[in-house]
Amino acid sequence: MNLSEAIDHASTLFMPEFLFGMDDSMIEGERAVNEEALHLLIEEYFKNPDPSFGFDLVLDLADRNRSLSDMLPPETVGGDRSRSRNLASSLSDDDVLRGIAALQHRKPESVQKEAAGMNATRGVLYGSKPAKGTFVGIDIETTSNSPDRGYIVNIGWELIDLTDGAVPYDGESYFCGLPDQYEETGVPLSEVHKITWADVEGKLPFREDVELQKKLLKLLTKKPFMAHNAAFEDAWFLLHLPGYAEARKAGKVVPIDTRDICRALDPEVKFMSWEAHPASLEAWSQRRGTLAADEAERHLGLEDADLMLRTVMAELKERNLLK
Repeated sequence: MNLSEAIDHASTLFMPEFLFGMDDSMIEGERAVNEEALHLLIEEYFKNPDPSFGFDLVLDLADRNRSLSDMLPPETVGGDRSRSRNLASSLSDDDVLRGIAALQHRKPESVQKEAAGMNATRGVLYGSKPAKGTFVGIDIETTSNSPDRGYIVNIGWELIDLTDGAVPYDGESYFCGLPDQYEETGVPLSEVHKITWADVEGKLPFREDVELQKKLLKLLTKKPFMAHNAAFEDAWFLLHLPGYAEARKAGKVVPIDTRDICRALDPEVKFMSWEAHPASLEAWSQRRGTLAADEAERHLGLEDADLMLRTVMAELKERNLLK
C-alpha cells in the first residue's frame, strides 16, 4: 500500500453491514489493511509540513477499525496479545531530548547540542541539571494494547511541582463507557485493571465525551506530561483525542517517559535481570519506598499517576536533582 492508496482507503464510505457473515480471518485481514493505512497516514502527517489531508481522516479510520475489532473475540491476558504497528515501543530520541529540556527548563537545541557534543548517555543528560517546574502526571487504562483496536476506560491525572518535599495535587479521575456488547462479554483486560461493566455503565465513551476531551487537551498543552512508558499514552491520545496530533506536531505537547528516567538514573536497573522487569512502575516504586514490598500496582489512572509522580520525585531526590 502506498500513501495515495491509504488516503483512498480511509476516505471510502464504511458500510458495517457488509461485514456480517465474514469469518474472523476475513475481518482480521480487513483490519490489517486499516492498520497499514493508519501507519502510513500518521507517518506522512508528521513528516510533511503540509499534508494533503486532515488528521480527522485518521481518527475516523481508527474508529472504523475499533468497530471491526469489536467483531472479534475480546483481548484477554491469556488470549491474543498481538499489537497493531501503531503502538510505538518508546518515544523517539528527539522526544526524549525535548522532555529532558522541559524538565530542566532549557531549550531543546541546547540539550541536543550537549548530547551530540559529549556523546552523553541518557543518565548524564538527565543528571546534568536539577529538574524544576510544574508537570502533569497521567495514566490511562484501556481494553487493548493497540490504540486503534480498543477503548480508554479510565483516565486519571495529577499535577506536581518539582521542588523538594512537594506532593501531587489536583487529582482527577474519570471512567469512560464502552459499546453495549461489553455488558455481556465483560470489559476486556479486566484481569489487569479490575474495571468491570458496573464501573463504565452509563458513562460516555471517551471518543464521545467532548467536555473531557477539551479538558484533557487544555491540560496537555499547558504543561508537559509525565507517564510511565509515555509512548503508550502518546499513541492512544493520538488516535482518540481530537486536536492532540495537531498540538503534538506544533510542539505544544511534550511527553516525558518516567520509565526512561528510571532506566537512565537508577543504577540498580543495570544489575537486575530482565525477567524482574526492573523498570516497571511496580518494581521501581518498591525500590524507592513509595510502594510497600508486598503491595501491587493498582492499575487505575489516578492511583498509578500518583504512584508514578511520588516515585519519580523520590528518584530525583535520591540523585540530588531537586532544589
